[in-house]
Amino acid sequence: MNAPLPSHAMPEVAIRPVPAAMLAALQARFGERCSTSAAIREQHGRDESPFPVTPPEVVVFCESTDDVVAVVQLADKHAVPVIPFGIGSSLEGHLLAVQGGVSIDVSRMTRVIRVNPEDLTVTVEAGVTREQVNAEIRDTGLFFPIDPGANASIGGMAATRASGTNAVRYGTMRENVLALTVVTAGGDVIRTGTRARKSSAGYDLTRLFVGSEGTLGVITEVTLKLYPLPEAVSAAICHFPTIAQAVQVTIQLTQIGVPIARCELLDVNAVRAVNKQSRLGLRESPMLLMEFHGSAASVKEQAETVQALATEAGGEDFEWASTPEERTRLWTARHKAYFAGMQTNPGCRSVTTDTCVPISRLAEIIEASIADADASGLPYYIVGHVGDGNFHLAYLVKEGDAAQRATAEAASERMVRRAIALEGTCTGEHGIGLHKMGFLVEEAGAGAIAQMRSVKRALDPKNIMNPGKIFVL
Repeated sequence: MNAPLPSHAMPEVAIRPVPAAMLAALQARFGERCSTSAAIREQHGRDESPFPVTPPEVVVFCESTDDVVAVVQLADKHAVPVIPFGIGSSLEGHLLAVQGGVSIDVSRMTRVIRVNPEDLTVTVEAGVTREQVNAEIRDTGLFFPIDPGANASIGGMAATRASGTNAVRYGTMRENVLALTVVTAGGDVIRTGTRARKSSAGYDLTRLFVGSEGTLGVITEVTLKLYPLPEAVSAAICHFPTIAQAVQVTIQLTQIGVPIARCELLDVNAVRAVNKQSRLGLRESPMLLMEFHGSAASVKEQAETVQALATEAGGEDFEWASTPEERTRLWTARHKAYFAGMQTNPGCRSVTTDTCVPISRLAEIIEASIADADASGLPYYIVGHVGDGNFHLAYLVKEGDAAQRATAEAASERMVRRAIALEGTCTGEHGIGLHKMGFLVEEAGAGAIAQMRSVKRALDPKNIMNPGKIFVL
């Protein structure tokens, strides 16, 4: 078995060039939609991770499942890597062409194929974004709740098993994808799952591909669960003297079963950043941003319970945001926290780590991670979907400063190892990509990694599907 890589190391592998015959075939098939432009290649060779740009040799803009089939069949014939690309918002190096090859851009695959409001399902192409889904179904009285913050593509969200701010109430992509259309490594089209809410038919291939990060096939269509829009929605913010008090309230409301829809933590650094960017005028102290869904009576009851818990724990300035405009203003600021933090240190890169632990251990890991972050001397901020034990710590380092990068990576590694020691996971929603391959070995163990490799080799014997991600073959 290969030794695990440090979290910030790029794997040393050979580039597998695109042969002239394959490039000519792609150009003949796709014309202007096949690009070798340096600018386009560079765009498809970076994401929001701290890794350097690693561009593919060719970018193909696909507009249908048949287009993807054509690219993959050529890649299979010539044993050339293919890397699916949606919006480019991933954080762990998923999109980097570490072995060269072809980037399959699905951002033009934006058809909403079928809406079935009576069954609470919708089927979309992989390039449809989460905001587009909700815009398309606005008149049905339904919505799609998975909200990772960025306006990510549905294909990318399925591939990384994304979750986000609503996961505490509605679950993650794992629970909300019913069926997929996938182009396999051999260029065949398979369909996994159905629109039925449950099935006992054979292996659960849908769950195998959800979270596979493009390493087993290219997702081209996704069938999603939808939910009725709640009768009443209310949001609230509450400030705390310390982050420990805010986390304790989160733990209590989760343990007593308050069906809160969203529960987000912002530390003082994150509040300061969103204040500066969005001019919110929030008190600059640790803050919980919460949202309640349900009937008017149940929302009122939930909110009163949380307010009582918060007050008892030392919470201050509990404020309501009942109008859609005010709720949107607050949640827009939360969604922009990543870029707001970046703007506090122009020219920086973010080394962002997310972990998830059992809710009872949340205070322990956050307090230890804050102490470590303070000791590092680097600027940082914390945000988190803390209602399900998931939080993010972002270190801001000067681009090109190797010493700062090493300090941030070392602190991030300690935080991840804390999470694993507390029976948590190295990533709650970002995925493994390049950044966390070593941690996956520590978390899952050698036997589980060997089984994952067996699956990969069986479904992708030429190792052309986003090679070099999750683990090294």
